[in-house]
This record gives sequence, C-alpha cells and structure tokens, in this order.
Amino acid sequence: MIDHVPNVLQALDGSAVAVPQPPPDMPRALQGPGTARPNTRRFVKNEILARISLQDLAAMGEFLEPVVLREHMVLQEPKKQLDHIYFIESGLVSLRIVAAGAILETAVIGNRGAVGASLLVGGHLPTHQCVMLVPGSAHRIRVEDLRHVMRERPGIRENVSAFVQALSMHCAQTGLCGVRHDREKRLACWLCLASDALAADVLPVTHDYLSSLLGLRRPGVTETLIRFEEQGLIHKTRGLLRIEERTFLEQKACSCYKLISGAYLSNEPAVCTMDLAG
Repeated sequence: MIDHVPNVLQALDGSAVAVPQPPPDMPRALQGPGTARPNTRRFVKNEILARISLQDLAAMGEFLEPVVLREHMVLQEPKKQLDHIYFIESGLVSLRIVAAGAILETAVIGNRGAVGASLLVGGHLPTHQCVMLVPGSAHRIRVEDLRHVMRERPGIRENVSAFVQALSMHCAQTGLCGVRHDREKRLACWLCLASDALAADVLPVTHDYLSSLLGLRRPGVTETLIRFEEQGLIHKTRGLLRIEERTFLEQKACSCYKLISGAYLSNEPAVCTMDLAG
C-alpha cells in the first residue's frame, strides 16, 4: 500500500515547499545525508528531476505524485505493464532477475534514478523485478502522462535517456563482474555502489541477502565481511553494516565500481567494458 505525502512541487517560484519526511520505521542512521552529492533543487532530491530546467519541472509538476515507499514493496514486475514511473527521492531499490525460483540482483537504484524509466525509451515490457530494499519516498507519474510531457519537452527525455543508458551499463557490467572478479572485489564494489545509491554509509543488509542476491556462498560472504571488519573497513551489527573507511573500501573494489559510478555521473554515452586487470 502506498501512502501519500505532501506535494513537494506546490511552489516552483521559490516559495516554501514541503519536503517528504523519511518513513517513521526507517533507522535514524539511514536518514542522514551521508555521502549525497549537492543538488541543484532544494525541493527535489531525485537527480534526474534536479537536472532538468525549472520550466520542464513545472510541466511535470501537475502530474507528479509524492509517495512513501515501504520496505519490500514491489514497484515493478517482469512482463507486466507498468502504470507509473517512480523517480526515487530516498531509499534503495533492488533491480533483480527472477527465474526458476532464483533471484540475481543486477543493479541498485537510489535518488539518482527512476524505476520503470527503461520502458519510456525502449517501449518493451519490463524484464526485471524492482523491490524496495530500504524504505524511502518517490515522486511517481503515470506512464502516459510522462510520455506526453517528454514529447513536448525534449530536455526531459534527454535526462531520462541518460539515466537509462547508465543503468543498462550497470546491469551489463554486473553480469561481467560476476564471472570475472573474485568475491572480495565484488562485495566491496556492491557496498560502494549501494552506499552511493542510498547516499548513506549505513546499509541494512544481512549475510543471507548478499549471498542470495550476488550468487555467492554464505560462508564465503561471512568470511570476507569478517576480514573487512578486521581491516577497519566496515563495522557490522545485527542487520546493519556501516562503512568506516570508504576510500580503502573503494580500493578493495574491482574496476567495475569506477566504471559504473562514472556512468551515472556523466551524460556521455556509457560503454560497458571490462578491465582484465580488475
């Protein structure tokens, strides 16, 4: 069930604007700014919306509906028609392939992205499941309304397309990473990418989750996380993992981290590649 929160786009002229508050069940550690990058719009945290012009944002504003996203909420199902596109404001979405009773995560989406955006540039039914890993909030818009606005406002299409291109690269690079890089590099890469997407240094993940979603054996995940903690890179408590030394954790990660994070930061075409030196 989706709960409504005050409309954040009531005033685009610089007057007071209500900002959605974090869900009451979100841990306090996840509500802080963390490593979030500066945003050009005080009243939107989603980076796609923050990059478009005020005129384009105003054109979308009448159709945008702020919503609260609860943990485990499914925003997208494979091979099912989407009604809404979700521009994520806060929280963390797991993008997954589901087949034969197994799941494999291919990307995570936070406030720099949107769930369902690929439908707007490809025109096909979604192939992934999108599930809220960390509760948060979003602005949602009906698919047909956004298509209409994009036809009238090419700047919106350009920004949505840039994200979709980066996300496609993210998914493809994850597949390559899974067959090329070792467990330690992959875990460090995932932790850094999830931290970026959530804009926080505390991640509500368990050993079981990391094992199942990354296709790794649980004992191996536990062994690697213990080693990271002994090195002072992370600190684990029950159900939570805090990144303590981000710079050194990035150094542990495979080359995929810089390739993927760079794709989201750039508006240039994203090219999937693999550094064999890893």
